[in-house]
Amino acid sequence: MLLTIDVGNTQTVLGLYEVDAAVSAADAGLIDHWRVRTDHDRTSDEHAVLIRNLLRQSGRDLEGMVTGLAMCSGVPRVLANLREMVDRYIDFEPVIIEPGVKIGMSILYDDPREVGADRIANAVGAYDLYGGPTVVVDFGTGNNFDVISADGEFMGGAIAPGVEISLDALFGRAAALRAVELVEPRSVIGKSTVESLQSGAVFGFAAQIDGMVDRFRDELGNCTVVATGGLAHVIAPVASTIEHVEPFLTLHGLRLVYERNQ
Repeated sequence: MLLTIDVGNTQTVLGLYEVDAAVSAADAGLIDHWRVRTDHDRTSDEHAVLIRNLLRQSGRDLEGMVTGLAMCSGVPRVLANLREMVDRYIDFEPVIIEPGVKIGMSILYDDPREVGADRIANAVGAYDLYGGPTVVVDFGTGNNFDVISADGEFMGGAIAPGVEISLDALFGRAAALRAVELVEPRSVIGKSTVESLQSGAVFGFAAQIDGMVDRFRDELGNCTVVATGGLAHVIAPVASTIEHVEPFLTLHGLRLVYERNQ
């Protein structure tokens, strides 16, 4: 089995795949998956304990049953501790998205080393599922927009503050406002402070997505738009340009990169 790990600034997503499963969809062969808080101070031993416990929930063990590991991380400190965990507890080499690994995709950034590993995984996964041109919108700590050409090249994109970090900044500066549940309100015109905040967050960020996609289409022409990330299920239903939601897109990209490096 293949264990995939996507380390974000706020949350870490893990997925367990059957290695020999046919890759027909992002969740094809996905046995189980977990979402945990990213702890920048978690040691290598603590990572091993956490992963062992998660696997045991599925009746599986880290040693013996997991034969492959693919990782991407936007947090260098966490990645360093995961590398140390691999050295201590796993007897095979992991595949990590970093310079030198085979991804099967040209990167047209001025400096390809600047592209986040999660963005590469998303691009690889999206092109495999939908071809190109495609725009991936990843709702995370930041809202990442990744553009893939018709020829399967990573063209670049945009990065904007994410929904939750934007709200945290607002609540931190506005004493009279408090955190609200991120759900679609009954109307764009909020009838209370709670609804007004929900409208600004949900419909406001949907408008950001639609506006950015319109600008991408001005340059690309028609393109497919795919959403992923923790809040995709909240924003996508009210964003008119989002056509597909793929919760496991990053893990799917990790699986593909793993296969390309065997």
